[in-house]
Amino acid sequence: MGCLVNTTFSHGLKAGSSIAIGYFPVALTFGLLAKTTGLSIIEATAMSLFVYAGAAQYMALSLLATGVAPWLIVTNTFIVNIRHFLMTAALSEKVEAAPKWKKAVYAFGITDETFSVLATQKNRQVTTAFAFGVALIAYSSWVIFTAVGHVIGANLPQFLQKAMSVALYAMFIGLLVPSMKGNRKVVLLAVIAAAIHCTLYYTHLLSTGWSILVATLASAIVVEILYVKSNKNVDRFTEQKEVN
Repeated sequence: MGCLVNTTFSHGLKAGSSIAIGYFPVALTFGLLAKTTGLSIIEATAMSLFVYAGAAQYMALSLLATGVAPWLIVTNTFIVNIRHFLMTAALSEKVEAAPKWKKAVYAFGITDETFSVLATQKNRQVTTAFAFGVALIAYSSWVIFTAVGHVIGANLPQFLQKAMSVALYAMFIGLLVPSMKGNRKVVLLAVIAAAIHCTLYYTHLLSTGWSILVATLASAIVVEILYVKSNKNVDRFTEQKEVN
């Protein structure tokens, strides 16, 4: 078993402070856009309190703006965040043994960023207290900055609040483009998902919520099949080369 490091709660708060700083502009923008979408400060803050999923929350705003049924928004959010099952499963091997209720509490605070901080403790096992510290400061900053952003949005001129709806789509592009750089798989996922969504939506086969749901699942399945076949072909080519 690796030695225990970063054993205190305060160490966790310190390690997670960089995440809190990074969340500032994103959560602030979310709160502002939530106001322009029509959510009250209680509704916007509650979404950050109970959902706590950046990209999924932005997606939920766009679906709310188009009048998508609540259960479809929940389903889409679940699919977008299904990767969290894998992240928390991986961390269960990294963090010291603890009662299940404790793991359930800090698992709620696992995001891409907190996962990175905890998972990069190479050859080491971190304590529950450290995990709580990292998760708490990141979570608190997201909720607080959401509320602050909403307050700022409420004080903007009405015409500017309406114009800010464009920023929602700009934020999606800002989240997507960095992950596409140097990653063909992400590019392929984005292109196929966009193509399927546009086809289903503009041909009126499915509503916005359903087309996004189907496009997300279908693109993931198609890309995975393509990559599996590609890897098999590479393996066959390697085997033939070794035989020759």
